Amino acid sequence: MEVKDLKPRMGKIDITLEITEKGEIKEFTKFGSTGRVCNAKGKDSSGEIAVTLWNEQIDQVNVGNFIHITNGYVSEYQGEMQLSTGKFGQLEVVGKEKQAEKPKKEEKAKDEEITPDEKEESKILEQGEEPLETPEETELEPEEEIVE
Repeated sequence: MEVKDLKPRMGKIDITLEITEKGEIKEFTKFGSTGRVCNAKGKDSSGEIAVTLWNEQIDQVNVGNFIHITNGYVSEYQGEMQLSTGKFGQLEVVGKEKQAEKPKKEEKAKDEEITPDEKEESKILEQGEEPLETPEETELEPEEEIVE
């Protein structure tokens, strides 16, 4: 299912969205119980929709996350459709925004010089061998005291 297929008062929604915005958290009291609600925006390749996050969902979901809503419900508030898990649906974070990969030692910038030690370590790692420990990395055992 995609955003373009959603209509007000539609139930049994099964959809995956990327969260693009997350609004302010509001606390409320209803029937003697307190709760929290937060409006967010979610999108897929077909469009964008308001997503209502409740209580623990607020802490689970961040901008850039991909969420999967199962058995969701679409309501309409002030002419805008809103997607929520409702009473019977579920929300699961299924992925996070792509994180920039750290460059490998071999991929240093052209202006950075690769030391002979780094070249040797690269060769060893490519061959699948364990690199040798340098004296700084080797832990020395304290000498035992001889008591007479």
